[in-house]
This record gives sequence, C-alpha cells and structure tokens, in this order.
Amino acid sequence: MVTRVVLEEEESARGVEGELLEISMGPHHPSTHGVFRMDVRLDGERVTRLKPVFGYLHRNHEKIAEKASYLAAIPYTDRLDYLCSMTNNWGYALAVEKLAGIPVPERAEYIRVITAELTRLQNHASLIGFLLQDMGASGTPLMYAFREREKILDLFESLTGARMMCNYMRFGGVRVDCSSEWLEAAQNIASSFPQFLDEYEQLLTGNEILMARTQGVGALSAELAVNAGITGPMLRASGVNYDLRKVDRYGIYDRFTFRVPLGDHGDVYDRYMIRLLEMRESVKILEQALAAIPEGPIIDPKTRLRGLRPKAGEAYGRIEGPKGELGFFLISDGSTNPYRYKVRPPSMINLTVLEDMCLGRNVADVVVILGSVDIVMGEVDR
Repeated sequence: MVTRVVLEEEESARGVEGELLEISMGPHHPSTHGVFRMDVRLDGERVTRLKPVFGYLHRNHEKIAEKASYLAAIPYTDRLDYLCSMTNNWGYALAVEKLAGIPVPERAEYIRVITAELTRLQNHASLIGFLLQDMGASGTPLMYAFREREKILDLFESLTGARMMCNYMRFGGVRVDCSSEWLEAAQNIASSFPQFLDEYEQLLTGNEILMARTQGVGALSAELAVNAGITGPMLRASGVNYDLRKVDRYGIYDRFTFRVPLGDHGDVYDRYMIRLLEMRESVKILEQALAAIPEGPIIDPKTRLRGLRPKAGEAYGRIEGPKGELGFFLISDGSTNPYRYKVRPPSMINLTVLEDMCLGRNVADVVVILGSVDIVMGEVDR
C-alpha cells in the first residue's frame, strides 16, 4: 500500500515543496521473516519514520498456558521461537524449578548445555544465511548454513523424535537420555564446525558488497540499547558486556571457559560478526561439556511431573537464548496450573529500536537492518 501525504511542518523544515511517501512493507514482504508489517514514511528514499506493526500471529499463548497444567505448557513453548525449541523449553523449565524448588541431576545439566549450544549454532548460522539473502545475495550462504543446520536437526530428531518441536526438557531434568553414539555424533559436529566457520568467513567477511551494505548501517548506541532493554547479540554488538551465561551462571555454565565477544560500532556488520564469534565460543563450550558429561540419572526421581502443585509464590526464570534474554514469569496459587504466566520474548523487545536504527537510512537499508535483528514472529506475537 502506498499513500502520498503532504506535511506542512516537514516541508517547511526542508525549505522545499514536495511530497512524502508512506508505504506499508508487509505483512507478506519476503524480508519480514513472517507476518510482520512496517509502516514507513519516506522523503525520496530516506526514512523519516518507521512504525513496526505486529500481532498477525497472535495465538493467545500465555492465556492458554494459564489454563493448562505446568507440564502441558511445555509443548507450547516450542512454538515461540520455532528455530530454538530446546532453549525455549529450558527457560520455562528453569522458572518452574525455581518456583517448586526442584533440583536437576548433573547429567541432565550437561545435556541441557549441549542441546542449548547446538541450538545456538544452528540459529546463528541460519541468521547469517537469511541476512545475506535479504541483502540480495544468491542462495549460496543460506544453503551452506542450512546444510550445517540439517546435521543438528538430525541429531535432535534422533534424541527427541522431532526435528523442530522437540518437547524435550522436563522439570528436574530431561525427557530421555542420550546414548554414547549420540554423544559421539554431537562431538563430530562440534569438531567439524570450526572448518565450516572458516569457510563461511572466507566467503563472506571480507566481501566488498557485504561490507559496503553493513558497515555504518543501522548503528545502535550502547546507551540506547541498555535503556531499551535490548539483550543478546544485538546488545553485545553495541559493546555492552552482558551475557546471562556469565551474569547468572545458570545451569552449570560456571564450569566452562568461554569469552563474550563484543562489538565496537553496534552496526549491522558488528551484529554479523558477533554471531560468527559466538558460534566459535559455543563450539568451545560443547567440547568441554561433551568431554566432562558424567553418568547418572537424567531427572530427579522425586519430581512429580503430573499434577505438580508448587506452593503459592512467584518466580522468574531466564536464560541466554540465541536471540537474547528469554524469560518466564510465573505466579502460583497452589493449583495444578499457573495463576499467571508471562513470557519475556527477546525478538519483540529487540524490535523496539528498529525505527531508531533506520531513521535517516535509505529504504533498501531497512531490509538489511531488520535482518540483523533476528526475529521470529511466533515469539514476537505469542
């Protein structure tokens, strides 16, 4: 939809006669990564205003969970960020474990870390592929990313029975144990992934077109990122050293040695580089976890999954998801379902600064800036 509008105050500010153009990008524009719309006002090709419009995929997730038992809500978390069901499960399980005081065995903690870091690898690799495609590249970078993603999804399928909607985490542990053959296959992926990253960087990082389209584009200052509640790779690309794996040390992340990569400029190029560097750190975590995973139970034997009735109270569980801080706030009234269930979705929070990053840029840059945010509409709308 295209509308021509004449705004006297903006015309007088420019000192010329002319028209501004209002366009709606979406909700089916291929760059929007789902049913998402941007109402953009243009002066020529320069963006003077941008309003994100979402809600097309609203599924009443939170109210459904309040009418379901604690256990029955786990499969719904899979559908939030449908690229990252393992980490979605973990964030929710962590909140319930805090609420009900449920311990987690050692082996289950290691399996959670392994599946979470594999999820981070396939998410970041896919994001870079999609970003290059949004930039107008051929499908080659995306297909290379999907080749590696398929290996990880095959691994998830052999463990959980599902490739994407894994429904794997349980309060006090995980649903099924992993075999020695599965751990060996995970080790093979971790060992070969650095070679893929080397080839990916050789193909992309110094590419003249990529650098021209991303450097200095969509810059986000550290101050604005903090004030807007931005988390994850977007925040760290702006130079803010904040990673919940280091801050909260949830699970057993305090046992692993890894660094938190930071950007200098907060532009699209930094956000691209942060994802590459974070994948290398995930490989380090995987190698340490796979080498140290102990034998033992995968779930606390005293945990009552069906009919779970936490004492009245509240809890907030959060993890460092691939897109940022994924949190679940729960209030219990002592019944078998949560009195209040609220999700803190990083995709939606990170979208709030989209206009700030796009103002003054060309309309072609909007597509690239949006692609660097890394959103999934199932998580934005819920």
